[in-house]
Amino acid sequence: MSKLDPKLYGNDTNAVRAGQQRSSEGENSEPIFTSSSFTFKSAAEAAARFAGDESGNIYSRFTNPTVRTFEERLAALEGGERCVATSSGMSAILSTCMGLLKAGDHIVSSASIFGTSVSLFSKVLSKFDLHTSFVTLTDYNAWEAAIRPETRMLFLETPSNPLTEIADIRRLADLAHSRDCLLVVDNCFCTPVLQRPFELGADIVIHSATKYLDGQGRCIGGAVIGREDVVGEDIFAFLRTAGPSMSPFNAWVFLKGLETLRLRMQEHCRNAQQIAEWLMRQEGIEKVYYPGLQGHPQHALARTQQSGFGGIVSFELVGGKAAAWRFIDATELFSITSNLGDTKSTITHPASTTHNKLSDAERQAVGINEGLIRLSLGLEDINDIKADLHKGFLKVLK
Repeated sequence: MSKLDPKLYGNDTNAVRAGQQRSSEGENSEPIFTSSSFTFKSAAEAAARFAGDESGNIYSRFTNPTVRTFEERLAALEGGERCVATSSGMSAILSTCMGLLKAGDHIVSSASIFGTSVSLFSKVLSKFDLHTSFVTLTDYNAWEAAIRPETRMLFLETPSNPLTEIADIRRLADLAHSRDCLLVVDNCFCTPVLQRPFELGADIVIHSATKYLDGQGRCIGGAVIGREDVVGEDIFAFLRTAGPSMSPFNAWVFLKGLETLRLRMQEHCRNAQQIAEWLMRQEGIEKVYYPGLQGHPQHALARTQQSGFGGIVSFELVGGKAAAWRFIDATELFSITSNLGDTKSTITHPASTTHNKLSDAERQAVGINEGLIRLSLGLEDINDIKADLHKGFLKVLK
């Protein structure tokens, strides 16, 4: 059966069908092609494929049917021309930078990104003479002031991790393009269900497929989506040679995750909204961070830029680290883990885990205080979630 044209169908259909091409066996569910290499009908065919004169499978480091199905499906959901799947979300960022930049180039990045992303930019890429300036996510004058003649890329997460700040993607896209730069948006927190960065002018969208795209904490993976002449050439060329490749099994797991993505994101948003509003009424909290709250500084922007407010809620406890750790340890239902986007609710102390590689000054600069707790709201019964969090409050307020 030939592939369906995703442009003819809605995203709910594409989440289930896009990219699939049945084999001669007539399977209904996508198969896992666990083969390291592929055979050719002749020496001439082998030569043509290696030369790029003929499309087809060669070697699973860079051509695998299951991985390709995932790539085409995610590209369809995001509205991009081409997707390159990678072994992790971090390798997606690395592949983007190594594929598109050269020594001497400059990046302007939001300071409010995943701690490991900060380390990648400041400690790893700097060894290759790729330098990064970090700016406040919502200070657009700072973004403009940080751009140099050698700047080639603007990078951000929106919503940010873990404070759920929202950046104006269209405004940053206009700025990037006026200075001949690419705008790269990490869309991990929202997924294409809640936010479509390409429609707002972004050039490249990055995912940690490990999070919501999988949705059940089963596999590690990443993805880069963009134009064919950017992602399909330079970034794919880096992956083909350097090999940060997604495994066929993981690609198959992510395919299954995409089929239920919209349904899960709706429930994540519903539970997060209720918990954020509930937290606002509790004692011992200095601040609650969630774009769905009227008091969130970018609430109005989130309403226009996103179709939902996401499943991440953070809050700051009175009492600092000691109080935060007592709160976390008192919970029983929540999983104490750094992962997010799972059907299981998770609880994290960012200052000592996801952002522990940052200096105290760097954490303070982006508002990650010792009393901050990040929640990734799963799909459990909302009353059970509240009851479990209540145990934390009893522990810190007694």
